[in-house]
Amino acid sequence: MKPPLRALFTLAPLVPFGAAWAAAPAPVDMAAPAIPHDLSVWGMFAQADWVVKLVMIGLLIASIITWTVLVAKHFELARARRDVEATRAALEGAASLDDVAAPLRSSPLLREAEAEIAQSADALGDPEGLKERLVSRLDRYEARWARKATQGVTILATIGATAPFVGLFGTVWGIMNSFIGIAEKQTTNLAVVAPGIAEALLATALGLVAAIPAVVIYNHFARQIAAHRAVVADSAAALLRLVSRDLSRGTLGAGKA
Repeated sequence: MKPPLRALFTLAPLVPFGAAWAAAPAPVDMAAPAIPHDLSVWGMFAQADWVVKLVMIGLLIASIITWTVLVAKHFELARARRDVEATRAALEGAASLDDVAAPLRSSPLLREAEAEIAQSADALGDPEGLKERLVSRLDRYEARWARKATQGVTILATIGATAPFVGLFGTVWGIMNSFIGIAEKQTTNLAVVAPGIAEALLATALGLVAAIPAVVIYNHFARQIAAHRAVVADSAAALLRLVSRDLSRGTLGAGKA
C-alpha cells in the first residue's frame, strides 16, 4: 500500500470524533463576571458592604455637624463680638462708672463688677482689696466666657483628627472584601476587583471630605475666640481703671457700678 493511502486509513477512525467536536457548542467563560452597571457615588454606596455603609454614614453625619457648627458659631461669635466691642468703647470713653450709658450697664462684665462692689460694700475703705477681688472676678468671667465660646468647636478638632482614620478603616474593610471576592471567584478579573476597590476609596474620600473642612473651620474659630478673648480682657482692664478712679475720688458707692 502506498504511503498516502496508508495515512488515510490510519485517520479514518478519528473522523466521527472530529465531527462531534465541531458540532459541540463553544465553551462559556465562567470567569468573566458582568461589570456593575452603576458606578456612580450612590451606586457604589448601595453596593458596598454594610460595614462600609456604616462608615460612610458616620462620616456624612460628621460632615453635617461640621457645617452646622460653622453657621451656628459664626452668628454666636459675631453677636458676642459686637456687644463686647460696644462695651469696651463705652468703658474706654467714660471718666467714671456713672458715665457709662445705661443700656451698657446690663452687660455681663459690668454686672460682675456691680455684684463684687455690692458684696464689698462694707469694705470699700480697703481699695487694694477691692481691686484684687475685682481682678479675680473678672479673670474668672473671662475664663468662663472662653470655655463657653469653645463649646461646639472642640468637636471640630475631634472630627478633623479621627475622620481620616475612620475612612481608612472603611478602605481596609472594602479592600479585604475585594480579596475575598477574588478568592471565591478564582479570578483576578478587573470586573471583580474594581468595584470593591472603588467602594473602599469612596470611604477614604468621604473621610477627607469630613476632616479637611473641620480642621480649617476649627483653626478659624480658634483665632476668632483668641481675638475675642483679648477684647474681653481689654474691656475688663478699662473697667478696672474706672473703678480705680472712682476709688481715688471717693465716689464709688456700694451696690452701684
